[in-house]
Amino acid sequence: MTSPLTTTDELREALAGDAAPTVLDVRYRLGGPPGRAEFERGHVPGSAYVDLDRDLAAPPGPRGRHPLPPVEVFEAAMRRAGVRGDRPVVVLDDWAGHAAARAWWLLRFHGHPDVRVLDGAWPAWLAAGGPVETGPTTPPAGDFTARPGSMPVVDVDRVLDVGVLVDARAAERYRGETEPIDPVAGHVPGAVNVPTSSNLGPDGRFREADELRAVYAAVGATPDADVAAYCGSGVTAAHDVLAMEVAGVRAALWPGSWSEWVADPSRPVATGQD
Repeated sequence: MTSPLTTTDELREALAGDAAPTVLDVRYRLGGPPGRAEFERGHVPGSAYVDLDRDLAAPPGPRGRHPLPPVEVFEAAMRRAGVRGDRPVVVLDDWAGHAAARAWWLLRFHGHPDVRVLDGAWPAWLAAGGPVETGPTTPPAGDFTARPGSMPVVDVDRVLDVGVLVDARAAERYRGETEPIDPVAGHVPGAVNVPTSSNLGPDGRFREADELRAVYAAVGATPDADVAAYCGSGVTAAHDVLAMEVAGVRAALWPGSWSEWVADPSRPVATGQD
């Protein structure tokens, strides 16, 4: 299996080659301002800025805070960013890969065959002495055609039937001790908790495949299991899906996640440690 991650050295080498990848920069902070200003202060040369709220999600509603964007909206955004169907894509952010994982998942879901996330994110690029470009960019238009269905998804009506439902939120949110965003605290009954922080080592890079395999096997998420992941709104859950992909576990994403679940007060809610 080809890793869904790439290193700073691999990216520098690829950018110097004849078939340089398209680089997408998804700077994002939950509840913060858009990341375009940070992008223009410094980015990988030739990269394009992608706005998570505008390009990688539909407006909030009953399907959650970050529903999947309409196919035509996503396709247009990727073409504006220069994405081509025959050219590799590397995605990065300044949020330990959380926003980049959403872009990775959407591109893979819509049929792009070669998408990687920069391991260690923007801080790793800077620490490695990678070249930095400033100012706005206008990449050549891409020709990417979005064909959804290449990655598994799970709908709100089926999550209780999933064999292993992984909650990617911080442990205190999973247990219902705090809920800073959504109106109800707790988790989906039967869900297991693997916070996205479990995917990373002290250096901010993803753990090795065998370590991740052990982390997820401990909650029953193995290659032969029926696995899906959720979080608050379907963004950071993609980080767990990415980590499981590194570990050789194909997991579905529940795009609506907890924000969709609690939109219906009749749905059951669990608290504490299952």
